Amino acid sequence: MRLAALRQKNGLILHDADSLCDTPGTHQMDPALFTAEYWREQGLIVGEAPGRGSSLFLQVTPTEQWVLRPYCRGGMAAKLSEKRYLWTGAERTRAFRELRLTAALFEQGLPVPRPVAGCVTRYGLTYEAALITVRITGAKALAELLVNDQADEALLHRVGGMIRRFHQAGLDHVDLNARNILVDPSGAPWLIDLDRCRLRAAGEWQEGNLARLERSLGKFLAKPSSVELMGRILQGYRY
Repeated sequence: MRLAALRQKNGLILHDADSLCDTPGTHQMDPALFTAEYWREQGLIVGEAPGRGSSLFLQVTPTEQWVLRPYCRGGMAAKLSEKRYLWTGAERTRAFRELRLTAALFEQGLPVPRPVAGCVTRYGLTYEAALITVRITGAKALAELLVNDQADEALLHRVGGMIRRFHQAGLDHVDLNARNILVDPSGAPWLIDLDRCRLRAAGEWQEGNLARLERSLGKFLAKPSSVELMGRILQGYRY
């Protein structure tokens, strides 16, 4: 994967040179490419994901869809500004850090969506940002499968094994939950939303990730079901 950066107007774009370029007949690299308005005018929005920021599904070719996710604040910070972040340099922005991390994991063969591009639009001391990744065709959130009783023991073992692989690579996923684990039609699990995540040496944070996932399961399933399912995930994680 060849990552390249360029400046367009007041925007800074970091992109996979093999997925996004300025050749005729393609979507031109411009900060507008990272807005819902651009894709709405093209008539290429085919769906929307729930959650803060409302990620959009985009039909860019007959066989490939992208996910456009704007960065949005939550909690008390959102009362000050829902989309603006303090500017401390391009490489420290949410979009650039997540795209580079996702690209590094993708290059290792780990199950993350292929990153396409990230854009940072600067407004003096603040910035707004958005990220584009390739959509995992036909994938469903683990949370949805759990609620519909479609997650069998074998799948839960695979989820645990997937988490182990990421931990072995040093990924501290600060928001490991049942919505950020997707399962494709073949039954393979994927990990998404690496915002604020980082690579670290092994430590207590690994157990913290697992504890966060267990709390997430409890939001979708009552005990003792959530405890039992987490036990199956841990079997896959440890063995």
